[in-house]
Amino acid sequence: MSYQNLIVEESGPVARVTINRPDVLNALNRATLGEIVSAFTALGRNAAVRAVILTGAGEKAFIAGADIRELKDLSPLAAHEFAREGQLACTVISRIGKPVIAAVNGFALGGGCEIALACTMRIGSRKAKLGQPEVNLGVIPGWGGTQRLPRLVGLGRAAEIILTGDPIGAEEAHRIGLLNRVVEPEELMPTCEAIASKIAGRGPLAVRLALDACQRGLEGSLAEGLALEADAFGLAASTADWREGTGAFLEKRAASFRGE
Repeated sequence: MSYQNLIVEESGPVARVTINRPDVLNALNRATLGEIVSAFTALGRNAAVRAVILTGAGEKAFIAGADIRELKDLSPLAAHEFAREGQLACTVISRIGKPVIAAVNGFALGGGCEIALACTMRIGSRKAKLGQPEVNLGVIPGWGGTQRLPRLVGLGRAAEIILTGDPIGAEEAHRIGLLNRVVEPEELMPTCEAIASKIAGRGPLAVRLALDACQRGLEGSLAEGLALEADAFGLAASTADWREGTGAFLEKRAASFRGE
């Protein structure tokens, strides 16, 4: 399928999605949000794809935020709908059942930071800057920033980022856990590709079950999370991949997972 604002590439088990609006620093309008939902839904259903890298076109921005031209004159009802559209895009990214790695190559601000937060992990160039500057415009984060950021870095740090509106650099983002790693700009895509390829070589059903248990476990108590984990562990035991992986280990050979 072709997209107006995205480039979707598949290379073996790893797909790359590039937000392709470099003239506006990859700012997200409603059309692009819809394309993100469509593209990630399709990738989630594609059994040949086992990991996805998400990045922005050009050298300046991952995603600079929502397209402010679409925000200025929204009515309260339209603003609510716009928030839900952005939240849907983030939810689809986070719930496709496969790891999504954000390759943060520059500005990840506002909605761009929220899209990165929806990804499974975030690798940043040393040039990356992340933040939630909405309060500078009299706006608040509306695509999950007030919910995902505190869960990731804690309430105090999240509140400082959201309430001051000040962006933070890559090293500070890494220090507080917002970025998994920081690398030189030329190493960003090779690093993301290496991580994605490594995960793609693991049992795909096990990856999906483990990811789901991690995500859903955060939504409840520890006891509920442990029950989810036990259920997932039992389900994994019913798969051919379980038998292949354990058998390969005992036979001292590389496992050949088929996602069954």
